[in-house]
Amino acid sequence: MKLYELLKKEFVIADLKGAKKEDVISEMIDLFKQDPRVNDIDKVHECVLEREKIMSTGVGKGFAIPHGKTNSVNDILAAFGKTKREIEYGSLDGNPVHLVFLLVGKDNLVSTHIKLLSRISRMMNKDEFRNQLLEAGTSEEIIELFKKEEEHYFEV
Repeated sequence: MKLYELLKKEFVIADLKGAKKEDVISEMIDLFKQDPRVNDIDKVHECVLEREKIMSTGVGKGFAIPHGKTNSVNDILAAFGKTKREIEYGSLDGNPVHLVFLLVGKDNLVSTHIKLLSRISRMMNKDEFRNQLLEAGTSEEIIELFKKEEEHYFEV
C-alpha cells in the first residue's frame, strides 16, 4: 500500500478554507461524509479530536498529521490539505501549519497505521518535498508529487 493510492482527487484540498486547527480537521474529515467506508462520521471526528487532545499532531516544519483509529471505518482513510494561511496548531516547534495529512485507521490495523504515519513523517521531513507541495496548485499535482516521492519507498 502506498500513500498516493489512498489519496484520491476528492480527498485532496489544494486550498483549505479553515483558519483554526479544529476547522481544518473538520473540513478534511467532512470529505468522507458520503464515503461508503465510513459507518459513523461523528465517531471519526471524535477519534481524531480525542487523539489531538493527548498531544498536538503538529509535528513541526509547518506540517501536521491529525490521525486516529476507530471501528467506525471499514478501511484506512487519507486526506491531504494545504493553505497559504498560517494555522496556529500548537505544533511541537511552535510554528504555524500550512500542510495537513489526515489519516484514519481501523482499530485492528494498528501495524499498517503506524507504518503509514512513519512514512508520512519521513516524506514530510524533506524540505524540498514540502516546498513542492506548497507550490502545487491542484489536487492532481499534489497526488503526482506524492507518487513521485513514494517511488523510493517499499510497500507498507
